[in-house]
Amino acid sequence: MPMIPAVRGTRDILPGEIERWQFVEDVARRLFERYGYAEVRTPIIEREELFAKGTGDTTDIVQKEMYTFTDKGGERITLRPEATPSLVRAFVEHSLEQQMAVPKLYCLGPMFRYERPQKGRYRQFHQLDVEVFGVHDAWIDAEIIDLAWSLVSELGIQGSELLLNSVGCPVCRPAFTAALVAALGEDVKRLCGDCQRRAATNPLRIFDCKVPADQAIIDRLPHTIDYLCAACTAHFDQVKRHLELYGISYRISHRLVRGLDYYTRTTFEILIGSLGAQNALLGGGRYNGLVKALGGPDRTGIGFAAGIERLVLALPEDASIAIARPDVFVAAIGDAARLEAVRLVKQLRSAGFKAQLDDEGRSIRSQMKTADRLKAPLAAILGDNELTKNEVTMRDMASGEQTSIGRADVGEYVRLAMPRVKPPLEAAPRGQ
Repeated sequence: MPMIPAVRGTRDILPGEIERWQFVEDVARRLFERYGYAEVRTPIIEREELFAKGTGDTTDIVQKEMYTFTDKGGERITLRPEATPSLVRAFVEHSLEQQMAVPKLYCLGPMFRYERPQKGRYRQFHQLDVEVFGVHDAWIDAEIIDLAWSLVSELGIQGSELLLNSVGCPVCRPAFTAALVAALGEDVKRLCGDCQRRAATNPLRIFDCKVPADQAIIDRLPHTIDYLCAACTAHFDQVKRHLELYGISYRISHRLVRGLDYYTRTTFEILIGSLGAQNALLGGGRYNGLVKALGGPDRTGIGFAAGIERLVLALPEDASIAIARPDVFVAAIGDAARLEAVRLVKQLRSAGFKAQLDDEGRSIRSQMKTADRLKAPLAAILGDNELTKNEVTMRDMASGEQTSIGRADVGEYVRLAMPRVKPPLEAAPRGQ
């Protein structure tokens, strides 16, 4: 029977690579919790209308990329293409503002979009997502950006750049949209088909265009920050002032927009040159109208999302990634010793050590080769001589030195030996 391969656009994350994922996720969890964010796990499937309203029915995600099907009950179900609408739904459905002093949430997990697979981009991909609800003040915008910047920094990713912009609010955006359409004029006919459609349905999304022939036209278009009302200008000035207090440099990018009406004011992205054309590590911004649009109270929202695949790709080659390996490998010579080896492994595991043993009764030479391949720092050897003396021979796998100790003292020996043989889960400091 021929092998059944993985579905196109999906992939297995195997030992040797999964450690890099675990490193990213561990750094993210510790950092988010340090900033006071609590984890939420939302379902992978949601009702289709959640993303039609929350992501925008004029976006490519909704129109072209969502995995949507009708279930056996006749309901339209979608594999989540992003996390923000799901977190908004959870915030509203469970009245989290009544349970939390400040609803500061994060989640990690798989997302799904039907698009052309490429480096760092898959049809099943993974995101980490951070959101805050109900805070108007510009300090939270700066905190979210500081959190995103700290994530990139603590992962040891170098060469990153912060882009910043403001897209205004319902008061000032209509004037900008009118100016944008007027500036396009007859040039709209020279744009790609997607941009011509966007000009009629959602003009701000023209700034998202990546078609090379369109760029000269787009570069001449008006800038959102030139049309901000007094309140939006004051808010943006405060965001920049707070970023300066955090010591974070930024560059204003007039092309950094969010096209849907409920996205307001601050938008930002962090880029890195080493990822090539698809160089965005993460992005986020305010969406003050989204909670209300999804049936909740009129509450503000702000957050960011990062693709875990892209963070893993951006990790420096010399990043110190913890490799799972046993603390001790137990080797046995003879049937009687194998029985005692099982007891010893159980004792070590119960004491909190990672212990493994040979499962096939192979020669001591083969067992030592296995210990080497597993990168075990210590080996505990049992044979007839050790059984007679009620001892265990401990071998330092790096130096080859061997020491005989009492059977009851093995756990204490391993505990004391671990600092000098380098703990298996130790991670060296990350360079900046």
